[in-house]
Amino acid sequence: MPFMVLAYDGKDAEAPARRQAARPAHFARVAPEAESGRLLIGGPLTDADGRMIGSMMVLDLPNEAAVHAWLADDPYVRQEVWKDISVLPFQVAPLKYRPLFAG
Repeated sequence: MPFMVLAYDGKDAEAPARRQAARPAHFARVAPEAESGRLLIGGPLTDADGRMIGSMMVLDLPNEAAVHAWLADDPYVRQEVWKDISVLPFQVAPLKYRPLFAG
């Protein structure tokens, strides 16, 4: 079942540095999740100036408890990058979408 995750970074002065420090480990974790089909789409949320302020992702997992367990193991959670996380059931509309770009 798909779930949309909205995860906002902390707003303290050290938040951008925590994100940058955790980013390689976060990418190492989510890359195989995307290849497996558990991570359907994801990316950073940005402010009007292009600064990263959080993340959005759609995960295909059995239930909300599985999503929370998945999130608990993410480097952005373990290294306190994400401070405000919402998990919402999500339905992908049955449309003919263009393939996502590679990379």
